[in-house]
Amino acid sequence: MEPAHLDAVYRVLYHAYGPQHWWPGDSPFEVMVGAVLTQNTAWSNVERALARLNERIPLAAEAILALDHETLADAIRPAGYFNVKARRLRAFCHAFVEEGGLAGLSSLDTKALRERLLAINGVGPETADDMLLYAFERPVFVVDAYTRRLFARLGLLDGDEGYETIRDAFERALGPDTECFNEYHALIVRHAKEVCRTRPRCAGCCLGELCPSAS
Repeated sequence: MEPAHLDAVYRVLYHAYGPQHWWPGDSPFEVMVGAVLTQNTAWSNVERALARLNERIPLAAEAILALDHETLADAIRPAGYFNVKARRLRAFCHAFVEEGGLAGLSSLDTKALRERLLAINGVGPETADDMLLYAFERPVFVVDAYTRRLFARLGLLDGDEGYETIRDAFERALGPDTECFNEYHALIVRHAKEVCRTRPRCAGCCLGELCPSAS
């Protein structure tokens, strides 16, 4: 993964779409809740789930833990897999409270914080890295299915690399730059949703000159 290649892709995407102002959320805690709820669903569904939850309780770990499972699951129903996500959200809130809330977790260095997040039931690498980048503003690159698809088509990934291999490659090539990681990930998602879809819309793609898969 050459820095020049990644920089070229970034510059083209930024020129095409401009700043994305990610992640949507009124507080770091809301960002973390959103990261749990957005697993396997569209962000529009997460917004509906957060709105329903906010109608019933203040968005705080203690308030979520005070709800019984059925009430919490019903509140987040629009996010899909609501029974599973209710259990995962409760597990996250338990850990959040046990670690002393935002202040306690923020006191951990990035490696220790990532390990703590990954130890929570239902928090995998992508979810943990969403939290690290967008809630804690740590220089951790988020890898998702859009990243794999886009960079495999660009010939910069084989497509079958492990999550940590890809994350490490991006971080080494780009250097520890939280603002860049934030914007880059958002731009990848934007482009993959609108153009580099499962069935790509190659005609007029801003990355056409860089892409060996362009048709």
